[in-house]
Amino acid sequence: MKKILLVFVLFLLVGCSENKNELNVLNWSSYIPDEVIYDFEDKYDIELNYSTYSSNEELLAKVTSAKEGTYDLIFPSDYMVEIMKSKDMLMMLDKTKLKNYSNIDSRYLNMDFDKGNFYSLPFLAASTLIAYNTETIKDNITSYNDLLNPKYREEIVLLDDQRIIIGIALMALGYDMNETSDTAIDSAKEWLLKLMPNVKLFDSDSPKSFLITKEVNIGLIWNAEAGIAMQENPNIRVVYPKEGFNLSVDNYAILKGSKNVENAYLFIDYLLEGEVMKKIIESYPYYNVNTKTNELLNSMYLSNPASNISDDDFSRATLVKNVGTAIKKFDRVWAEIK
Repeated sequence: MKKILLVFVLFLLVGCSENKNELNVLNWSSYIPDEVIYDFEDKYDIELNYSTYSSNEELLAKVTSAKEGTYDLIFPSDYMVEIMKSKDMLMMLDKTKLKNYSNIDSRYLNMDFDKGNFYSLPFLAASTLIAYNTETIKDNITSYNDLLNPKYREEIVLLDDQRIIIGIALMALGYDMNETSDTAIDSAKEWLLKLMPNVKLFDSDSPKSFLITKEVNIGLIWNAEAGIAMQENPNIRVVYPKEGFNLSVDNYAILKGSKNVENAYLFIDYLLEGEVMKKIIESYPYYNVNTKTNELLNSMYLSNPASNISDDDFSRATLVKNVGTAIKKFDRVWAEIK
């Protein structure tokens, strides 16, 4: 009997130990380099189970279809934070657990989707833009409507993200990218149907690869993807379209039901370190939101127009917003154009 009890106690101890030494993260593809993950695991003796998604909608689907506690830490964009808050899916944050909280650029705090940052904190910011290879594309592209030119047949890679791409069609037609009227949505659908012959593929994971290999010569892609492509091929030019473009702030958020809350705070605080964020930014050159990292970035990052947006361009940026039940209209258009 004593042996049975001893085995049972040892089982419990091992089980508790394993639970304390893991963290389940769900994040965007191509967002944190392996080096950063391995260094965190070594520093804190925590096993980091890392899964990815390619859109906010995929994130929501993965979390809602999984058993509570499957994931601890997620990185939703602005409007998805608002949606997940409304569904009571997020844990209120205790900022006193983050000694590096002061490193966050205040411009990205207290935004409309989470006033007071009770449920989220900014990780990185991103935008879409047009990138094109000037070796092949001799036109001066400045507008989304330039991409409708029939001579660009099968020359374009698009992000596989319905809110972004339908929003771009809305902006091309002079609407706000969050417009939900039937007239605007139907017009956006027609615009995208005109664009489709020029689209070779949709890809949100690594659209830069198709620009680098010259399988396509135009991309409507994330700014960091364009930045990396420019490092590989200096003939690639980036454009912030004159109609405007989306700005996306991706955030740390801890899920309700998380089994490893303290480890989630450890990982957030680790990523807020200036040197750690420098490694992330220089691997995936999105917009930096860490003031400490600003002091450390190299010239390759600082001189890259895809990673450093001018004040004039920034003034034309728009956040994607939660459109509520009108999302069904976006779902319908997405199904009809793809």
